[in-house]
Amino acid sequence: MGRSLHALSAYTRPFVAKNSRQATTGCPFSKRQRSQIAPAASLNEEIFANAKPYSAVPGPKPIPILGNTWRMVPVIGQFDISEFAKVTKLFLERYGRIVRLGGLIGRPDLLFVYDADEIERMYRREGPTPFRPAMPCLVKYKSEVRKDFFGELPGVVGVHGDKWRQFRSKVQRPILQPQTVKKYVAPIEMVTEDFITYMEKARNEVGDLPHEFDNDIHRWSLECIGRVALDVRLGCLSPNVTTDSEPQRIIDAAKYALRNVAVLELKAPYWRYFPTPLWTKYVNNMNFFVELCSRYINEALERLKTKKVTSEDDLSLLERVLQSEGDPKIATIMALDLILVGIDTISMAVCSILYQAATRLKQQDKMAEEIRRVLPDPSKPLTYADLDKLHYTKAFVREVFRMYSTVIGNGRTLQEDDVICGYHIPKGVQVVFPTIVTGNMEQFVSDPEEFRPERWLESNGRLHSFASLPYGFGARICLGRRFADLEIQVLLAKLLRRYRLEYHHEPLEYAVTFMYAPDGPLRLRMLERPA
Repeated sequence: MGRSLHALSAYTRPFVAKNSRQATTGCPFSKRQRSQIAPAASLNEEIFANAKPYSAVPGPKPIPILGNTWRMVPVIGQFDISEFAKVTKLFLERYGRIVRLGGLIGRPDLLFVYDADEIERMYRREGPTPFRPAMPCLVKYKSEVRKDFFGELPGVVGVHGDKWRQFRSKVQRPILQPQTVKKYVAPIEMVTEDFITYMEKARNEVGDLPHEFDNDIHRWSLECIGRVALDVRLGCLSPNVTTDSEPQRIIDAAKYALRNVAVLELKAPYWRYFPTPLWTKYVNNMNFFVELCSRYINEALERLKTKKVTSEDDLSLLERVLQSEGDPKIATIMALDLILVGIDTISMAVCSILYQAATRLKQQDKMAEEIRRVLPDPSKPLTYADLDKLHYTKAFVREVFRMYSTVIGNGRTLQEDDVICGYHIPKGVQVVFPTIVTGNMEQFVSDPEEFRPERWLESNGRLHSFASLPYGFGARICLGRRFADLEIQVLLAKLLRRYRLEYHHEPLEYAVTFMYAPDGPLRLRMLERPA
């Protein structure tokens, strides 16, 4: 269901109608709406005594034996996993701002919370090791199937507690340092220029890109991630990439691993007890990832042995991790997690961003004008300072994420009893923050149905900062977010500086695979802009 599911909240209270936001300078996205509740407010016996019982939380009623799992079963079920974004909105309309989905065979209850103030309280009160709902299939793979490889180094995806904290502490400093990200502007620009060259050649006589353009975006994304996480160009943008080539196998494996998480977790979990065909293929895909990352990390280690290093600035991200930790397995698992989660997430986000740009030409032209002002000479190499000036372009991306959140929900697993929206919620419940819904609620966003990037650059109006959190918040905020932003910004700057995107086919509906993105051929038309 997204990347995160914990909770520590408090009292029953009405929605906040309008709040002030903090005055800031610099990046427009540091403008934050203040909650009117104290995030550190403690829970006391009186609050628990006045809370309504957990059994009173509204939601779909489970039936004997099958619980609510039957609702996700094909043919007889009510909910299609690909339409789970619509289901989360339906829950709000039918049951209100807190909804319990219990009776799921083999997994804890899900508690959907549609209150940005409650979400803020939960995030702000969590400790240094927040528990978000792990992907049981990935946990089983790392802790049982391949315990021989992962051992006490489980990585940062699908893991929580002290093991997660210890591993993240080993890799987060080099990954999150701005100076590290700045080193990759030129490499990502080079990959992106190759991608645009590919796009130019792939167009038909009227400028339409091919039906499988979404897969081409995956190739660009993998090439970027490979350059960052493995220190290599994988050759994804070569014109002769075949369906059985290594780059395409990586893309297919990542798609399969992520897009079947919901199937493995929300439907009857037979795979936990015997190896189903779906589980067997999942394991084979994960084994392929481990072997691939191990090979490239070992090659990087050999290069580092002969590399002349005078300062840390001479080292790539991968080399910094290898040098500081001295254990190639740490770098291997870091690369595995970045590739596994990054390829499909960034690719689907870019599909959504480009589709919205192509169908919102007024806003696209405004981005192009800004890019032209910042980059008057299109042949001049990009700098981090250039990207930092693209305020409207960043606001456009942020608005796409608000209205069409690529990650439909974050959340936490409760580590102790809590009171949420006035209900006593027991330990162990998985609390879901449905970003795809809260980012479009009138209570938290002024005129939410209007696509208006300017809202992120203004200081008036409702815009609750916890209604839309594309990368999460706090200790478990997305580890690769700086690189994701960099890749998206470089692509938009290079592409829209020279080309106009249009869309001349039937409108695309959005659907959930693992991400929320346009469903269908992304047949964009790519036309040269006047010089």
